[in-house]
Amino acid sequence: MSTVIPFKALRPHRQFVKAVASYPYDVVSVKEAREIAKDNPLNFLHVEKSEIDLQSSSAENDESRYEIAKSNLDKLRRQNVLFQEKRHCFYVYRQRAGTHSQYGIVAAISLAEYESGGIKKHELTKADKELDRIKHVMAVNAQTGPVFVTYRAQDSIDRMVKRMVECEPEYDFVTDDGISHTVWVIGAEEYIAALEKAFAGVHTLYIADGHHRAAAAAAVRRLKREKNPGGGKDQAYDYVMAVLFPHDQLKIMSYNRAVKDLNGLDKAEFLRQVRVRFFVSDNFVRKSPAHYHEIGMYLGERWYNLDAKENGYDKKDLIGILDVSILQENLLKPILGIQNPRTDERIDYIGGIRGVQELERLVDSGEFAVAFSLYPTSMEQLMAVSDAGKIMPPKSTWFEPKLRSGIFVHLLTS
Repeated sequence: MSTVIPFKALRPHRQFVKAVASYPYDVVSVKEAREIAKDNPLNFLHVEKSEIDLQSSSAENDESRYEIAKSNLDKLRRQNVLFQEKRHCFYVYRQRAGTHSQYGIVAAISLAEYESGGIKKHELTKADKELDRIKHVMAVNAQTGPVFVTYRAQDSIDRMVKRMVECEPEYDFVTDDGISHTVWVIGAEEYIAALEKAFAGVHTLYIADGHHRAAAAAAVRRLKREKNPGGGKDQAYDYVMAVLFPHDQLKIMSYNRAVKDLNGLDKAEFLRQVRVRFFVSDNFVRKSPAHYHEIGMYLGERWYNLDAKENGYDKKDLIGILDVSILQENLLKPILGIQNPRTDERIDYIGGIRGVQELERLVDSGEFAVAFSLYPTSMEQLMAVSDAGKIMPPKSTWFEPKLRSGIFVHLLTS
């Protein structure tokens, strides 16, 4: 059973939504965010990534950024750019990228279920990133971006959504990257009751993206309960804002890797060691893998194809069979010395949306010595790992398109 309820969103008036909608805080760097938002005071990065309004070189660590985030959010409300819904609503949020479409339900989901394991995760969080979001939520007293959640597709919910989107949308705009964003407000009591009942029959929700947001929301809930032990149940802070998509509509892209050096090896010795663990062929014209256990490697202005040898992984191991694990355990760790991919500063992760051209650019610039293109993890693998209570290696999945921040805000008090 999953508790999925409507909420009173703080959201932009229709004429402002395109100007407000922004990338999530963790998708763009401070430099990129400053460039995006510099001529647009309404862009929600001023709230989500408020360090862009600080000019110091240490802006990312400046504690005043949280108060700036609060001030910027309050300003958008005072200017009547944002308003709060008068009634509890669900929202249908459709994203289109080329021929791909996905329809999600924007709602509040139970943090009690998250903490009890009813809402499953597949990634560990980093303490510093989690603390940053805790401070941000506490300062603005709101969840400013949704958690990306999936569930096993249900025909009954699909049919309801199809009926709900027959009416005129509240928002319909295209962002600069060509992604179409369309939103319908679902306020009719019969639809709300039907959706709540339908999701009550969904056994498990899975966090696809936004693990730090979810963990921070749970931590804030604990803090607020400690401060207000008599507050009762079903406070706004007992829930986290999410967009829930059926699993068969989601698109996972590869999450590629680049390493800054060859761990003291020259190119010939490095290739010799790689050939011990993989079948290697050069002149890899495709550059991107076409199937599981095939890995692309860019080294010295040349692409190589790496095929994993069967003795290099356990077919029965849910984690070990993942291509990100095969690369880590057979190459990154034993050959390049990347012992902990979560903390080692010699490795970087590049979302598949940037393409293999970005891998070539990084290596050709001399900043990195070698880069790897991977075949995407599947939704079935993600759910199987989550159901088993296991954790994937870091940066195993890249979901595209990304949810935009600023379209919906979940206030923890009115």
